[in-house]
Amino acid sequence: MELEVRHLRALCAIADTGSLHKAARRLGVSQPSLTTQLRRIENFIGAPLFARERTGCRPTPLGRSVLSRARPLVGEMAALVVEAKAAAAHEGGPLLRIGSTASRALAGWLRRLRVRLPGTDLSLHMDVSANALLRLVAEGQLDVAFVHEVEGCPLQVPDGLESRVLVQREPQFVSLARDHPAAASAVVELTDLAQDCWMVDPTVDGEWDGLSRVLRSAGIDPTVLHGDYHTAASLIAVGEAVAPCQPTSVPREDMAIRPLRGDPLAVRLLLFSHPGTPDLFGAAYETLSAAYRDAALRAAPYRQWLGRHGSPLLDGLPPGTHRPAPDRADACGTAAG
Repeated sequence: MELEVRHLRALCAIADTGSLHKAARRLGVSQPSLTTQLRRIENFIGAPLFARERTGCRPTPLGRSVLSRARPLVGEMAALVVEAKAAAAHEGGPLLRIGSTASRALAGWLRRLRVRLPGTDLSLHMDVSANALLRLVAEGQLDVAFVHEVEGCPLQVPDGLESRVLVQREPQFVSLARDHPAAASAVVELTDLAQDCWMVDPTVDGEWDGLSRVLRSAGIDPTVLHGDYHTAASLIAVGEAVAPCQPTSVPREDMAIRPLRGDPLAVRLLLFSHPGTPDLFGAAYETLSAAYRDAALRAAPYRQWLGRHGSPLLDGLPPGTHRPAPDRADACGTAAG
């Protein structure tokens, strides 16, 4: 056996996530496969690179030494591949490499960018980890990254990145079954969900820590399931779980979306870029702002919330545009995520 870039990439993923399970999800492999690969790497080197603990995996002193050499190699190889593919496909033509966590504004953003920057090829890299995307921007593998920062869980922002705030505080709503008793109210009390099973994706940076803090503050200790939000949606629809969700979520007949009383859960939406691309950064921010506004106004529960809070997102709507109704149970539900 010889060490390859894929082995170094696996070591970096384990160190970054602190967990074989999370690292396997990031790499798109099974956890048993990654565990076997790590064992082979350690056998080849002749000593453990990670200490397996109850809370996850922590690099040993040797592991930290190996990682210090592996990270720049992985970064350089990734940059080489990206730049080579771009050069081969476009022969030096303009390319905007975009990173993003999940957002309902994404489709509209890309559409606007194609109009704003004709002739520019757009590439998209999705990741549940905002911190991972920021590292890619810092390494020159992405030009911009649209991410969210869970309130109370600051992002690990590499030095030198430029940032602009899209939304200072976006409330996180809750998704629940259409026939859930709490869905009859326009605004849900967190304590009304104390007996429900909550579902959260722990691979999303800050998601579990943020929800845990809010639940503790409310004095409730519900059952919590860990899983991705695509799985959560199917459980929510049949009343097996509730989950936090983006307020811009789109309508579904079997699921309701409601704001929480006092908006205890929130995120900050940010756009990051590495220095040296001011024109592209400005265009990316302006088109993203317009796309987010459209996504917000399409979601009835969020549009009503914006109206109750006097949001500037509603400023400048043309005459005859539907305005938010007074507080009442909304008949239009939306999907989680």
